[in-house]
Amino acid sequence: MKRRTAKKGTENQTSAKRGGHIFRIGKMMIKMPKLKVMIRNNQKLVKLPSGLRLLVRKCCQAVLVTEKFDRDAEVSVSFVDNTEIRRLNKIYRGKDKSTDVLSFPLGENGMYDINNETGACLLGDVVISMETAVKQAKLYNHSPEREVGFLTVHSMLHLLGYDHETSSLEAAKMREKEEIVLERLGLTRDKEYSESI
Repeated sequence: MKRRTAKKGTENQTSAKRGGHIFRIGKMMIKMPKLKVMIRNNQKLVKLPSGLRLLVRKCCQAVLVTEKFDRDAEVSVSFVDNTEIRRLNKIYRGKDKSTDVLSFPLGENGMYDINNETGACLLGDVVISMETAVKQAKLYNHSPEREVGFLTVHSMLHLLGYDHETSSLEAAKMREKEEIVLERLGLTRDKEYSESI
């Protein structure tokens, strides 16, 4: 995982070249730029459910579609345990406690570092505690897949510049965006995830 912040106005922050493959959200077919999602399972306490990696990729893509992000992009997603996410939370946020998800955006104000080899925008890193995701899924009475889907969507919005901690208005905007994306993916609280979406 990279741990750096994007530098505003650097020469690497140019528009990425356009891709061209089709992405399906529910019944909608949309032509989208390329998205590379690098997924790492850095924990051993929770067995990853079948199809979870595909779900994470679909969630990342759905956020970009919803936000009309029209450039090729790369994002890193890591699954960790509570010990690791607590360590990261303490280092980067000064909070000595575990949490469900952390976001490490590499962009600022719509400007992103660019991968010189691919031309893709480097959006940043998402770190999800699988321990906490499973615990919260039980608490909210839905599947771990739905919880990981929510955490992925939430974190992707952070990578695109949303921040629910700045004001109640921003929190409401972000929550509305989350619900729109989750609905499009069929990941509402009352539905279970199906690999057919």
